[in-house]
Amino acid sequence: MAVLFGALGIRSLVHWARRPIEGSDAGDHVLFALFVTGRAGLWFALAGLFALYASVSVRGRAFVDEVQRFGWYAMVFVLLGALQLVAAYFLGRRPAE
Repeated sequence: MAVLFGALGIRSLVHWARRPIEGSDAGDHVLFALFVTGRAGLWFALAGLFALYASVSVRGRAFVDEVQRFGWYAMVFVLLGALQLVAAYFLGRRPAE
């Protein structure tokens, strides 16, 4: 699953990098780069989550007890999702040329 989601992250990155951006302002390009980072980053974060879970050894312990130390990883999803949402919002609010 980690390899599959990693491949989807690469596909998303290539897909969005090929899309032309209409704005000539540097702010448009920065916002679009943040949007693409959040979008592709979510796929890579999901791949990383599966890789983390695959690396956990649970011999003699409960799975939940072992993965509790990775609770901070939920913030990666929140931050990347917020980055994508905010960048998309501000890109949509930019005046057309």
